[in-house]
Amino acid sequence: MLVSHHVGREVEAEQSPRNPGRFNEWEVLIPDHHRGYVTWERYERIQDELRANWRAPRGHGGGAVREGTALLQGRIRCGRCGRMMQVGYSGTKGDCPRYVCGRSRQLYGTERSCQSLGGKKLERRILDEVFSVLEPASLVATARALATADDEHRQRLAVFELAVERARHGADRARRQFDAVEPENRLVARTLEHALEEALVAQRRAEADLAAQRLRRPTKLSDEETAWLTRAGADVRAIFDAPTTTWRERKQLLRAVVREVVVTVHPERRDADVVIVWEGGATTSFAFELNKTGGHFKTTDEDTVDLVRRLATRHDDAAIAAILGRQGRRTATGLGFTKSRVASLRVSRGIPAYRPPAVTAADEDSAVLSITAAEKELGVSRATLYRWMRDGFVTGEQLTAGGPWHLRITDELRQRIVPEVPDGWVSLDRAANILGVARQTVLHKVQRGELRAVHVNRGRRKGLRIEVNAASPGLFETTS
Repeated sequence: MLVSHHVGREVEAEQSPRNPGRFNEWEVLIPDHHRGYVTWERYERIQDELRANWRAPRGHGGGAVREGTALLQGRIRCGRCGRMMQVGYSGTKGDCPRYVCGRSRQLYGTERSCQSLGGKKLERRILDEVFSVLEPASLVATARALATADDEHRQRLAVFELAVERARHGADRARRQFDAVEPENRLVARTLEHALEEALVAQRRAEADLAAQRLRRPTKLSDEETAWLTRAGADVRAIFDAPTTTWRERKQLLRAVVREVVVTVHPERRDADVVIVWEGGATTSFAFELNKTGGHFKTTDEDTVDLVRRLATRHDDAAIAAILGRQGRRTATGLGFTKSRVASLRVSRGIPAYRPPAVTAADEDSAVLSITAAEKELGVSRATLYRWMRDGFVTGEQLTAGGPWHLRITDELRQRIVPEVPDGWVSLDRAANILGVARQTVLHKVQRGELRAVHVNRGRRKGLRIEVNAASPGLFETTS
């Protein structure tokens, strides 16, 4: 794209008023020498945007804005080592940013990172400072400052115009002296020629200074723009908080006023020193209080904590995590429970870990066992145990929905499980036929203790066996 014209190497261009050093990219720059494909202002905006999207050098801020919710990405600096802090996220939606200075540990193998802190609370404080600067009163003061700056610019411009006039007068005088010299006086002619060249260079330099100074003219606000400033702060806040505004756009708006944020964390005091460096070089400093232990914004609901307290009496952390997962319970940050997260919750709430109880002689007659342990103890299958619970043959206990079942194993229950079928004992179907009642009625009689029953756990005749007296009354019979 053409935005300027190279005409030689004699004149050094001044720095750009918007981007100092930009004019140094040109050996000679004459603004508006001819019409370009784009205006100079648009060219500078394009260059600024391209440079903003470059990957920043190590230790420096900047770079293209990303999609994440961390508003200070590429703008927060460690106050201890001076490096830019990295961004990490937590939560199922990735909406909990955390700023960590971990370069020393990654690059130099130090024992721990410099510092880290949560991002939500810090970002809210930074936004309060930003929008306080953008309040209507502050913007009106800025408009007044711009009006004052325009008057100051005209005064400076008069000085440069006077310097151009003086340089032109000197060049004209040197030209007249050179024209008046006789050709035969070669030594005098060479001296005057050198003086004329210096005067012409001084004139061109003064004219270039004047042209650069005219480009530095501050923007003059119209009456409509001045009136807009009275409500701009509220407009910007509404736009920033609007659901249609993307995180990229929020970061771009923040970068328009904030150059970087320097944070120094003091873990022993649980606070941090924060310095906001604004565009233009001004700074704002304040002390920032970190979250106290246990003072987080989100905590696990008490119902889940109470459930973990009850489950910990019978289950380890892995089993508790599985139970909570089946119930669809989540941590305070919306994450699923794992063994380590259950352990962290227990420790923070002072819940002791599960310890298998020691078996004593007094416990031998009655014990509460898991399904797996009951299988080994009684020598029956898992399906049989569940069927017994369904039929009421054994008593099952469950602390919460989705939790594992436990069976109360008594000495009486152990005696009702035998390896061989006793003489005269029959199956459930045979007992129903003998008594002339339904199968379920026979089971009810067993549950009420009206009929004796055992379970055979070995051989081909495994299953429930019932002692039936042929003289026992049927369903519709009564005793005399």
